[in-house]
Amino acid sequence: MAVDPARDVAVLPYSSGTTGLPKGVELTHANLVANARQVQAVVGFAADDVVVAVAPFFHAIGLNLILPCSLRAGATVVTMPRFDLAGFLELVQGHRATCTVVVPPVILALAGHPLVDRYDLSSLRFLGCGGAPLGADVEQRCADRLGCVIAQGFGMTEGSATFAIAPLEAPRPGSVGRLLPGTEARIVDPERGTDLGPGRTGELWLRGPQVMRGYRRDPEATAATVDGDGWLHTGDLCHVDDDGYLFVVDRLKELIKYKGYQVAPAELEALLAAHPAVADAAVVPRPDPGAGELPVAHVTLRGEATAAELQAWVAERVAPYKRLRAVRLTDQVPRSPSGKLLRRVLVEAERREVAGPPS
Repeated sequence: MAVDPARDVAVLPYSSGTTGLPKGVELTHANLVANARQVQAVVGFAADDVVVAVAPFFHAIGLNLILPCSLRAGATVVTMPRFDLAGFLELVQGHRATCTVVVPPVILALAGHPLVDRYDLSSLRFLGCGGAPLGADVEQRCADRLGCVIAQGFGMTEGSATFAIAPLEAPRPGSVGRLLPGTEARIVDPERGTDLGPGRTGELWLRGPQVMRGYRRDPEATAATVDGDGWLHTGDLCHVDDDGYLFVVDRLKELIKYKGYQVAPAELEALLAAHPAVADAAVVPRPDPGAGELPVAHVTLRGEATAAELQAWVAERVAPYKRLRAVRLTDQVPRSPSGKLLRRVLVEAERREVAGPPS
């Protein structure tokens, strides 16, 4: 049977479901080929590269970025069944790995964990980072420690894998880079629907050959995400600087509403991640009858620190309305197998605690 590359579905990954139920994402052969070509134009995988497949192959980073881009270039792909820091460091050292793409918690560990000093990671030429915003401080600390380029990117399962990547020759800490070739973007005022200029924050809309055909058997969700002109409404609040570098502020639906102010969890999470004792952090809203919502942090430690110290650390660096109202120390911040923060798990826990035991 003949295959129509532009219409026939090649893979059916599911959106992460970090804030709602997962949906099947229909990606065509043309979507995947286009995105592999777009990424290769910026990253330049080569036949002598050794790429560690940290992201699992059920995730867009592993399935639609690492695997096709590496194999298209004839590079070697080294797989690992499940991520653990020591195992990853051993693979990089033992196979003289040159590059990979990871999620922010891995960059945070590489920037601060003492185990890293036991390994020779000098073969790395670049580390890509995606899946969530990464603070500029952590990005720079990791780059300085490893002596290699850290290049953030922006993508969605609904966009095959990637829409933007920082150019390896000129990454900009805190930015997810520039648009890939053939990709268009708009920054749109969420309330008025009007386009905004450089430096203005609004919802990011994207269009390009990597955008999905639609959600599986869900025309209503498809129409709510991809409009009639082909623009994918990402739900991410972003801005673009004068040089075309894209910066992600946070998810539109995840902003915390405190006394009429909007607080971006990603900003507070980046500050917490910059503290040397913090291994992982998530900030979520706690319902409050007076304020509406209070920003509360759930933090995993790698060093010595108290909740009060971390709360004060953030308070010294933000406006008063952005201050954390509580810090909860926990053994583990919930994440999906691909490393994405399961924010809804913490949001539901906060709501249950406020509601109290059922009567």
